[in-house]
Amino acid sequence: MVLHTANLTKKFGKLMAVDRLNLSVAQGEIFGLLGPNGAGKTTTLSMLATLRSPTSGTATVNGYDILKQKNEVRKSIGMVFQGTSVDDLLTARENLEIHAMLYAVPKEIRKKRIDELLALVELTDRANDLVKHFSGGMKQRLQLVRGLLHHPRVLFLDEPTLGLDPQTRAHVWKYIARVAREEKITIILTTHYMEEADSLCDRIAIIDHGKIAVLGTPASLKKKVGSDMVKFTSAKADAKKLRMLKFVRKIKQDGNSYLVKLDDVSKNLAALLRAAGDVTSVEVRPVNLSDVFMHYTGHEMRDEEEGGGFQGWG
Repeated sequence: MVLHTANLTKKFGKLMAVDRLNLSVAQGEIFGLLGPNGAGKTTTLSMLATLRSPTSGTATVNGYDILKQKNEVRKSIGMVFQGTSVDDLLTARENLEIHAMLYAVPKEIRKKRIDELLALVELTDRANDLVKHFSGGMKQRLQLVRGLLHHPRVLFLDEPTLGLDPQTRAHVWKYIARVAREEKITIILTTHYMEEADSLCDRIAIIDHGKIAVLGTPASLKKKVGSDMVKFTSAKADAKKLRMLKFVRKIKQDGNSYLVKLDDVSKNLAALLRAAGDVTSVEVRPVNLSDVFMHYTGHEMRDEEEGGGFQGWG
């Protein structure tokens, strides 16, 4: 395991920010901490990066203790913070050169390494342009590879697409996946975007109020919740009759509108609609991580920026 925590805890006065966190992350994983703003995700990364000391408990990163071997931990990690921290008055290459010098990347390999990383995120043709002329997505790609200059074993990404539009966010996901694959490193990602965690992460830990509510692969967690959803409108449907169908888990009715949880929507949708009769509209949505979050925490994501679709059971 490249990263391991043992009852990692952080208090700020009476506020419990991180509550006895226990997790292990294997080499090469993209591991996600998924939770709302204020859940303890950034505080966890700050402790793992030795920027904050835990109140109790400890952790190891690349085999080094975050309390006793801080310098070794810092040499083992790269970090991309929330927001933009590149220098707008420098070029992309100058930003990377300064970072390389700070991390003592040998001069004889510095240019080659910078060229490799600029190519990795498709910024070669903008290498000598001032960063102030870059879009938000380009700046985030530059930050991403800046954290890779010194060949870290672990890369921490703290809300790496916060504030980006959906299209740019998807492009950054592509580069994160490419970095993990081509650099062969472990990535610890914090996010409150459900789709981001589902798209990128090999495993996720849903964290709420400083505690891990559940941990597993996105697919396994969705399977545990286990129900797809169908929303339809019908003036003739009988909720009692529909509840008798063996594949129906739950029904929520609002006038002529029905929201149905059921097993295997691809197999059972036709039978459901036949039983409903005279359906005038239908919408289908497979179970997603929003459903998983609600199932294990008992509430929807606070400060959720994802919208659309069904909003749970109320």
